[in-house]
Amino acid sequence: MTQENRWELHEKLAADCHRVADSSVGPVLLHRNAAVHWFLIVPRTTCLDLLDLPPDVLQNLLQVGRQINRLLKEELAYPRVNIGALGLLVPQLHLHVVGRRQDDDCWPAPVWGNLSGDAVYAEGELNRVSTLLSRVGFDTDSR
Repeated sequence: MTQENRWELHEKLAADCHRVADSSVGPVLLHRNAAVHWFLIVPRTTCLDLLDLPPDVLQNLLQVGRQINRLLKEELAYPRVNIGALGLLVPQLHLHVVGRRQDDDCWPAPVWGNLSGDAVYAEGELNRVSTLLSRVGFDTDSR
């Protein structure tokens, strides 16, 4: 059995996020808190740490992150983008790509644990994000 055959999306990621697209490395999620556009890329691997990934998988993951970075800056007008691969509460490897503005809920603090809990995406905004992702080459049919 290969590592990919054992891969399954962690239940906390599934509960906390909308699945908005698929990429060459795995699903692209959007955190349910709509205070900022907070994407998570979850590579299909059992590897736990970013820098332990095989070089080609790491390169592909970073390329997907760059595509989302470009979308956040060019389409959603975020002046800053934060990335992180922490894995403390959810051990499954996932890369956070978060749009930041000086007027967001928790600027300049990190988004983790600092966003208000009541901002939700309307269906129209989820569709808009999905459309933007499809324009830059992501598969949004499987969401």
